[in-house]
Amino acid sequence: MTPTQVRASVVAERVAWVRQMASRTRDLPLDSLETFLADSRNAGAAESYLRRGIEALLDIGRHILAKGFAVAASEYKEIGPRLVENGVLGREDGLLLRRIAGYRNRMVHFYREVGAQELYSLCTTHVADLERLCDAFVDWLRQNPDKLDENGFCF
Repeated sequence: MTPTQVRASVVAERVAWVRQMASRTRDLPLDSLETFLADSRNAGAAESYLRRGIEALLDIGRHILAKGFAVAASEYKEIGPRLVENGVLGREDGLLLRRIAGYRNRMVHFYREVGAQELYSLCTTHVADLERLCDAFVDWLRQNPDKLDENGFCF
């Protein structure tokens, strides 16, 4: 594989998706666990928003690796460490992305184990992590505009 340029339109679409999923998560009734649990649909919505936001975040990382560095990541948990190796993320953010990827795998493959209380906890304490990593990608691209295609910076 040969490095090309990161497609700004792809990144912009995924960045918007991460931010939208974070916003929708915050729109859930999160003022208390009791309020959250009062309607069983809240857990389903939370799981969907979190999972889709995580997947969009991982798609950004995978796209940067593939296009910008010609690096393949066959598993989600590889994306964070490879981004650190290529100077896109710092060590702490790379570890965080790896943990988030592992959690995404848990949500998908061990969904029976992820309960409403756990989803509430994630919504109230970790949504900012998704936004932080999304911002780290955007910051890196701003500092490396030569990695972007002819569409330029649009996020």
